[in-house]
Amino acid sequence: MKVTQHIEDASGETLFSFEIIPPQKGKSIQELYDNIDPLMEFKPPFIDVTTSREEFIYVDKGNGLLEKKLTRMRPGTLGICASIKHKYNVDTVPHVLCGGFTQEETEYLLVDCHYLGIDNVMALRGDAMKDEQSFVPKKGGNDFAVDLVKQINQLNCGKYLHDVMDVDNKANFCIGVAGYPEKHLESPSLISDLKRLKEKVEAGADYVVTQMFFDNAKYFEFVAKAREMGITVPIIPGIKPIAVQRHLQVLPQIFRIDLPEDLIQAVDQCKNNSDIRQVGIEWAIQQSLELKAAGVPVLHYYSMGKSENIKQIASKVF
Repeated sequence: MKVTQHIEDASGETLFSFEIIPPQKGKSIQELYDNIDPLMEFKPPFIDVTTSREEFIYVDKGNGLLEKKLTRMRPGTLGICASIKHKYNVDTVPHVLCGGFTQEETEYLLVDCHYLGIDNVMALRGDAMKDEQSFVPKKGGNDFAVDLVKQINQLNCGKYLHDVMDVDNKANFCIGVAGYPEKHLESPSLISDLKRLKEKVEAGADYVVTQMFFDNAKYFEFVAKAREMGITVPIIPGIKPIAVQRHLQVLPQIFRIDLPEDLIQAVDQCKNNSDIRQVGIEWAIQQSLELKAAGVPVLHYYSMGKSENIKQIASKVF
């Protein structure tokens, strides 16, 4: 079922969902199941599964020689989506990236999703590779998320990249895209960023999931400005609980977000990461309760594949 249909069927009730990352190559999927199991009591209608960018590694060839190889450390997004869908009878949302994929490879992935009965996809540009200063699209790939949305929407209309054929079984993907309450790090302003978001919606996006934020006022302002610009699709808030001391430095650095002073002070007063984890849980609970009271369609949690803190939050909110 489409994410938008789940929201409609909830008749105003706030739903629970979360995002997971595939395990590294060579690791068992069982650990992922072990972290999904405790969260199923909150009846998530859908679970997102991320897709990792490719990265360069250096293989020792002996005699002091290193060979540069391109690889993905966390493949398996589509297989995990199919496995979770089968095991838990829940809809899954694979993340589809511009970065690292040609349009043909994207089309093959979408065809596989359609055959597997996957009704939703999250269309993202993706980050720059670790050794790149800025995002560089793959030759023959989509440059921006809006281009990816257009390709998916074309497939929904039965139009493939190069083939002219009679189509009797069209895909009908529900397309999610990202929104940034504190603007994308590459955008010159929030208004400019919202214009890009509107372009994605006009190209066929059906709903928005926001980047993490720690001040609900930023989300409410973002939604208000989006509505003023004519963006009417559901805007789902993304929540990530603080878990360790280094999050105070890493999260603002990577995502260009602000942390509230009250949260910073609470973390600074903690004696260890266990205390910090509890502060993060309590902060996320208060965030979630306020957002739920405001009638958000879904509370979407960035779990990073770990469920203990998410379960503690959800048990107080749902």
